[in-house]
Amino acid sequence: MKRIVLTGGGTAGHVTPNIALLPALKKEGYDIHYIGSKNGIEKELIKEFNIPYYGISSGKLRRYFDLKNFTDPFRVLKGCHEASTLIKKLKPDVVFSKGGFVTVPVVLAAKRHHVPAIIHESDITPGLANKLCLPHATKVCTNFPETVALFPEGKAVLTGSPIREELFSGDKLKGLSLCGFTINKPVILIIGGSLGSVAINEAVRSILPTLLEKYQIIHLCGKGKTDPSLNNTKGYVQFEYVKKELSDLLNAADVVISRAGANAICELLALQKPNILIPLSKAASRGDQILNANSFQKQGYSYVIPEEGLTGETLKEGLHAVYAKRDLYMSAMRKSPLNKPIDKIVSIINEVAK
Repeated sequence: MKRIVLTGGGTAGHVTPNIALLPALKKEGYDIHYIGSKNGIEKELIKEFNIPYYGISSGKLRRYFDLKNFTDPFRVLKGCHEASTLIKKLKPDVVFSKGGFVTVPVVLAAKRHHVPAIIHESDITPGLANKLCLPHATKVCTNFPETVALFPEGKAVLTGSPIREELFSGDKLKGLSLCGFTINKPVILIIGGSLGSVAINEAVRSILPTLLEKYQIIHLCGKGKTDPSLNNTKGYVQFEYVKKELSDLLNAADVVISRAGANAICELLALQKPNILIPLSKAASRGDQILNANSFQKQGYSYVIPEEGLTGETLKEGLHAVYAKRDLYMSAMRKSPLNKPIDKIVSIINEVAK
């Protein structure tokens, strides 16, 4: 039996793609183990899958001043020792890393013990943790053609991001029923990220009466960001967040308005949902969402509104434009080389594990 170590953590975005790979890896006969941080979100997310989990010490590598910068290097060194001990003990055939600072000691340990490591980079430009891991990786899986061009020929492969199976099992009628919507009017789903977006929420609410003349609106507002005064508005339903219901709501949606995190936009691509992307501004991020969104727009998958240019009017114009051309967007997504990412990634894992 082949053995694989999965690693990734710090945020759900560094864990859920690994989870999406589990059924295919089990089908291929892999003995699967997971290395994450001792108290990170990955520990809870992996628990329900009955996979051996190993927690190591982890520290964040910050580019700004923080008192933890004086203590975290010692945690990283401890994590490197723990990861090395685990890799030596487990003797995996291959390591697959999805990113996050906990992966750095694991990839370095794999290199030290001559275990090939595959890295998945979600964004166009690698984050700091993946930058540290890249020289030690055998292969790099990417979501964007622009990323492939950054590496020596043959090292990077355009695969797309693994998508959770349950997202494809959504039921449109269940989604409409959950919201009390009719099947005879188009549905817009608005997702402002895991914490919600004040800017998107305000833009939507400023033109809500106009939007409701033509569309039904599902609004995922973020924790503490719903507007109680709109609770009984016909054709409009708001949630702080949803979990199991998301697949049904996505299936019910004709157009999705979203932030431009790599996992989120790859899910929209896989589901072939016409979309408007409103990436986080450089003031609030390192600018990766802007690059992601622009790439998807260039490839014909998305319509982009920069956050600095977001108003009720620009959102309304974009929405009407995307809905009118929704068939063109869906056609472009159907032809995307990013389709079937799990098959491509598992094929690379099998190749490298030999």
